[in-house]
Amino acid sequence: MNSIRRPFATRWNDNDVFGHLNNTVYYTAMDTTITTWLVTGGHFDIETSDTLAFCVSSSCRFIEPAAFPDTIDVTLRAGRVGTTSIAWALEMFRQSDGVLVATGEFVHVFVGRETQRPVPIPAALRAAVEAELVG
Repeated sequence: MNSIRRPFATRWNDNDVFGHLNNTVYYTAMDTTITTWLVTGGHFDIETSDTLAFCVSSSCRFIEPAAFPDTIDVTLRAGRVGTTSIAWALEMFRQSDGVLVATGEFVHVFVGRETQRPVPIPAALRAAVEAELVG
């Protein structure tokens, strides 16, 4: 299965009153991993790209708690790749022991910057997703 893996360092203020990472941190880790791949791979320019990616759905399944100062390794792959959307599949592992702490899905719909209406996934992005992140 093609995927990329990126570390996500936690911060002291990521812990909640129960002593583990607040659930919002997992969503931040997913969003950051996807956006980092899009931007650093040259697939998306936040200021100038004609096509934007809007999150229309996200979910997370919590398996084991993690807490600061854990670093979370986030694995990203493309699940379903449609005409105008991608369902990203993510797994999050505690770096210190490799334990799976959560899995998630983040669905982006691609829209025109000017129209804010769905458009086909840009050809270059689709090719990169299929080459790097699809089984």
